[in-house]
Amino acid sequence: MVTTDISQENSGHRYLSNQNSSSPNQVLLPLTAKVNSSDCLEIGGCDLSKLVEQFGSPLYILDEETLRTSCREYRDSFKKYYSGESQVIYASKAWSCLAVCRIIDSEGLGFDVVSGGELYTTLQAGVKSDRIYFHGNNKSTEELKYALDCGCTIIVDNWLELQTLSAIVSESEFQNARIMLRLTPGIECHTHEYIRTGHLDSKFGFDPNQLEEVFNYLTQKPQINCIGLHAHIGSQIFEQQPHQDLAGVLVEWLKTSQAYNLPIEELNVGGGLGIRYTEADDPPTIEEWVKAVGKAVESACHQYQLPLPKLIAEPGRSLIGSACVTAYTIGSRKEIPELRTYISVDGGMSDNPRPITYQSLYRAVVANRMSAPLTEKITVAGKHCESGDVLIKDALLPLVEPGDILVVLSTGAYNYSMASNYNRIGRPAAVLVHQGEANLILKRETYQDLLVQDRLPERLISLE
Repeated sequence: MVTTDISQENSGHRYLSNQNSSSPNQVLLPLTAKVNSSDCLEIGGCDLSKLVEQFGSPLYILDEETLRTSCREYRDSFKKYYSGESQVIYASKAWSCLAVCRIIDSEGLGFDVVSGGELYTTLQAGVKSDRIYFHGNNKSTEELKYALDCGCTIIVDNWLELQTLSAIVSESEFQNARIMLRLTPGIECHTHEYIRTGHLDSKFGFDPNQLEEVFNYLTQKPQINCIGLHAHIGSQIFEQQPHQDLAGVLVEWLKTSQAYNLPIEELNVGGGLGIRYTEADDPPTIEEWVKAVGKAVESACHQYQLPLPKLIAEPGRSLIGSACVTAYTIGSRKEIPELRTYISVDGGMSDNPRPITYQSLYRAVVANRMSAPLTEKITVAGKHCESGDVLIKDALLPLVEPGDILVVLSTGAYNYSMASNYNRIGRPAAVLVHQGEANLILKRETYQDLLVQDRLPERLISLE
């Protein structure tokens, strides 16, 4: 396949010209992105215009190479920069489906799940339970029993959960519950208020002032095996210092636990590393983040004269966010003189609710005319019956026409997983691309699919 040389001088290629970084979380397009001789965008050796012809749109397009590269960078960086044992676990809430889980499992990573549904999906993908960690601030009794039955580690979030778990273990055939404790570290960081979880005013985790009370409770519950401590400070974070501070706090808690003779040998520093959604974003590389965290844990352990614990991190967005794009077909156009020009696409807030929820920013390219000059400032609107259904405000694009393929970048994290059927629109299909092959990993929902769970009471059938 002949590909166009992409230079920084051509503003039409400004996103592709930034593919020099070796860290996937620092690029706007997947690592395999190219422009072919037809001036069309390719990812994973597949022409995106042809993918839309074959699979329709909107269409999630996941690049296997970029996803695997992220996994390997995390895994190899921990081996390089942390002297103790380590385990990277994928925060599967970012995107949970069988194919994604299977790829990440094959790279040796574990999984962070936050519901019975995510746990079921992960197990069905073939993941071993000893590499699954079950989060959540309000797990049901049924979910706790399911987690115990399959043998995964439960991240206990609060007193009710701890007491419920104790009752289940005491009154059932379960002989041992392997848990970690989640605590709120009281560390602030710069990110959207909805995705900050480390400050004290958070729904997640035990209050750290209750730490010794919790430790004392656990000494009286021999059937609950507390193996570790967990804390998380938020998401889409570019700063390294809050994560280094968190490492120190966790090690201090680990030191406190020694007085209670608890078998705590694991520390989970959470995730939160951000990715590059726009050219203004400048996150550290995965390797830089891992080095900062690993060395901070080692330093704190040396200070407290503690052996190195097993170190766990749970990235989500920085593993998969940059590995996926979403392709749309452009439809109508509305020009408001001296104010704004809208173009509408065949998707929107039902396949990407992040802009309307978090005011998230994205960038886009026109996949079938990659070298066309960027001459228009356009607002990209979705097709839903909401004025706020806007994917991108003031996007710099070429002059577009109905039928052109608009590709929104970095849509791997929290797009499919937060998708809905608003306006009774079916969720899009997803394809996995690799070395010129495209495989369907999620079917497009049909009108019939939308009615699968509907039930019409008998007394309403005969009404006229």
